[in-house]
Amino acid sequence: MKTIDYYFWMNSDWAYLGADRLEALAQRQGAAIRYLPVDLPDVYARTGGILLGRRSPERQAYRVAELARWCRKLGIHVNPQPAHMCPDAGLASRTVIAADQAGLPVAALYKAILKAEWCDEQDISDAATLRAILLRQGLDAPALLAAAARPEAQAAYRRNTDAAVEAGVFGSPAYVYRGEVFWGQDRLDMLEEAVAG
Repeated sequence: MKTIDYYFWMNSDWAYLGADRLEALAQRQGAAIRYLPVDLPDVYARTGGILLGRRSPERQAYRVAELARWCRKLGIHVNPQPAHMCPDAGLASRTVIAADQAGLPVAALYKAILKAEWCDEQDISDAATLRAILLRQGLDAPALLAAAARPEAQAAYRRNTDAAVEAGVFGSPAYVYRGEVFWGQDRLDMLEEAVAG
């Protein structure tokens, strides 16, 4: 089966903007998606990336302008500077991983977590916030949060991050198909061409 390796940060506004289109692409092309949350600050440290708060004012301003353009184009709202912007994404990432390890569908879950940060002014590093999101998704919040704290989820998070760097990934979202990296939700059309081909 065609498989897309999807590397993303649980703080990625761009991953949120691309989420529904990635799902639609996979459905059209009969492809599976492997959801692989990564520790993006670690990826950046190993690949030369710079966290947003350390970028020049010009780059930060362009990000806001570009987000506004894409939000208009897609009809999706994102607050470019939410109240709880880019907190520690470890627990949220491991929670998604724990759900995946339990055989649960994770697309709706990770999108709900991203929405909480970028649209609903919530702190996704907070266990109570994640518990509420899990419950709204109809999931067993205590069991998944407990699983997220276990070594298995922590090891998978590390493996995802290492695999991303090994695959040539340096930002979020990134999609890898048959060894080819497509960086950014604005490359989804090119990804689809590759999958269709």
